[in-house]
Amino acid sequence: MPASPTPSPSPRPRARETALGALSAVAAAVLVAVLGWAAPAQAHHVLPPGIPSTSAAQSQLDGLTVRAKNNGAGYDRSLFPHWVVISSPCDARETVLRRDGHTVHVDGSCQPTSGRWSSEYDGVWTDQPSSFDIDHMVPLYDAWRSGAHTWSAAQRRSFANDVSSPQLWAVSASSNRSKGDRDPSAWMPPRTAIHCDYVKAWVNVKHRYNLSVTSAEKASIQGTINARC
Repeated sequence: MPASPTPSPSPRPRARETALGALSAVAAAVLVAVLGWAAPAQAHHVLPPGIPSTSAAQSQLDGLTVRAKNNGAGYDRSLFPHWVVISSPCDARETVLRRDGHTVHVDGSCQPTSGRWSSEYDGVWTDQPSSFDIDHMVPLYDAWRSGAHTWSAAQRRSFANDVSSPQLWAVSASSNRSKGDRDPSAWMPPRTAIHCDYVKAWVNVKHRYNLSVTSAEKASIQGTINARC
């Protein structure tokens, strides 16, 4: 009498895995529907406008004047008026939040009522814009020490509110305050993936406004371009 065929393995584990996968997908969909945003890993980062190509940034870096910074005498943050109205009723801060956020909605006074934002410096995401700062890529004090001390009030106002270049970045308050007034020779963002764009943006702003760099600053930027771009 022939032997009985060996029974096939039970399909239950695979069915259970399929069921769990379906439940996970449903749970994710519910989170999106309830919370109104996808997981940060599913979203893309938004960079400010005007970041040059690597070759253009190299050319701009080569053209910058190299000299020591002045001692900062006479500097006062109020000499760089901000945030001014860019397109009524939106001021420069609100303009950047609208420009670089995801699914941003604002009220009649241009205050964001919903949306989400990514901090390029440290990878932090938020749906609370009040937790983010607008960073001046080239800090106001650094600009003062690099040539802005000779500018008119109108030039300093334009620099502090420039939404058309890579000068203004929406970033986490902690990363902005960690940076302070330091240039790339003394501080770089903790998120290394942004290092190339960071130094290219820095160079572009200094190029646009004819600001100088120190030898240490230039060397640090060149090293980052060589290693990261």
